Amino acid sequence: MNSIGKFLKSLRCSFLNESEDFFLKHIDKSKLPAHVAIIMDGNGRWAKKRGFSRIVGHKVGTETVRKVVKIAAELGVRYLTLYAFSVENWQRPKGEISALMDLFEEMLNKEIDELNKNDVRIMFIGSLSELSHGLQASINNASKRTAKNTGLTLTIGINYGGRTEIVDCMKQIAREIEEKRLSSREIDEKIITKNLYMSGIPDPDLLIRTSGEYRVSNFLLWEIAYSEIWITSVLWPDFKRKDFLKAIYDFQRRKRRFGGLEED
Repeated sequence: MNSIGKFLKSLRCSFLNESEDFFLKHIDKSKLPAHVAIIMDGNGRWAKKRGFSRIVGHKVGTETVRKVVKIAAELGVRYLTLYAFSVENWQRPKGEISALMDLFEEMLNKEIDELNKNDVRIMFIGSLSELSHGLQASINNASKRTAKNTGLTLTIGINYGGRTEIVDCMKQIAREIEEKRLSSREIDEKIITKNLYMSGIPDPDLLIRTSGEYRVSNFLLWEIAYSEIWITSVLWPDFKRKDFLKAIYDFQRRKRRFGGLEED
């Protein structure tokens, strides 16, 4: 790394050891990212380091979800999207998958009253029809009970894949063309966005990835075209309120140009 790179890195890292109060004091609530998306990674590695089974890591990770949802709502973030289970995750051992699905269902049933009480609207994206009937019932119940809430919109990706989403979008557009409701000449970015899973929700301003991996893992491939990306080496079960605040603080220090030039 050259001297300029080292200098920029030192500036970026200069605030990492500050307290939670520091970030709460210095974050400008009038300039919050409207939509934060998170790739929650590292549950298995967290468990392995401690000699636990992977499912223990997933269970501890649910506590982090609670903390992050709470701090996002407290700050005034409007949309929070969490990547819980990808289409590729079906390749994992059957025992782990079964335990994960049970954990999802248990957590939804346990947390729905509190989330509803706190005006959180819950949405789900992914190929939900492939999930168990019990989990689908819990998903439908959570979605219906919170549909009219106006606070934080929490979207959870279960059996989600960015490429699958785009394929589903193309199929829907093709159906509309076949039914003469749409012409191929009318297809543009707005039409595509309208037919994605999160139609009506703004693209993520900030994408957070835990565990230090530098990849987007097939997550929101269309939507994150201009998202700011914040990566931390912290494993998801160890991700604290302060880590979320760090990401917001760092986001507010950046200049977003969307392909244009920075204004003087």
